[in-house]
Amino acid sequence: MPNSQSPCIAVRNLVVGYGSFILMKGISFDVHTNDIFFITGGSGCGKSTLLRVLLGLKEPQSGSIWYGSNDFYASSPEIQQEIKRTTGILFQSGALWSSMTLGENVALPLQQYTNLSAAEIREMAQLKLALTGLAGFEDYYPSEISGGMRKRAGLARALALDPKILFLDEPSAGLDPVSSRHLDDLIVELATALNTTFLIVSHELDSIFAIATKIIFLDNQTRTIQAQGDPRLLKDDPNTALSARNFLTRGQAQKMVRP
Repeated sequence: MPNSQSPCIAVRNLVVGYGSFILMKGISFDVHTNDIFFITGGSGCGKSTLLRVLLGLKEPQSGSIWYGSNDFYASSPEIQQEIKRTTGILFQSGALWSSMTLGENVALPLQQYTNLSAAEIREMAQLKLALTGLAGFEDYYPSEISGGMRKRAGLARALALDPKILFLDEPSAGLDPVSSRHLDDLIVELATALNTTFLIVSHELDSIFAIATKIIFLDNQTRTIQAQGDPRLLKDDPNTALSARNFLTRGQAQKMVRP
């Protein structure tokens, strides 16, 4: 069994591509319990594809992804399914069923994967919605609430089965700055209260600097990780790759190195 310092996710020498086209190579990083870990980089660098690989939706060309002591892609389908049951996912759009109430959306995975009674499932759905600030909205439909509330409802559904790891795909996309900050605050609260690890795909610098404990920066030129660590330290470190510093400083690093 891994010790308390072992990563909950360990990615080693990952190569991802489509046929002969290599999208990223030599990808290695660790995610530890309670991290709020960001995968970031410019458009086309492979952030969302890497997320799909981590979720088991796209097999890498080589390399390994370890969840605790299990090499995911070398494991049996049964072990892979057990690993997936310890994770939750918030899709970029929220991906709520429009014909279902918020309570019914959150209840769906509980109905599929648990033996709880109907009353217990409704109570659990109400609890998850309350955790995300949506107490009393169980009987509302997605069309009746704001975009920020839909993101929180999607997060409540992702929490339904008490996952150890939550994957979030561009959670702030389409939100105004105030709603985005409220979502950031909620992520920090949940990470602390539920002992949950977050792995987030995003290029939103405000969120990255506000809540990230660690990031990796994917570079679409070299197709590798060009920087990883605390973003607040990376942006001012002259040893950080220029592409990463330029991203983290909104282009200011590029101006500073011009003759």
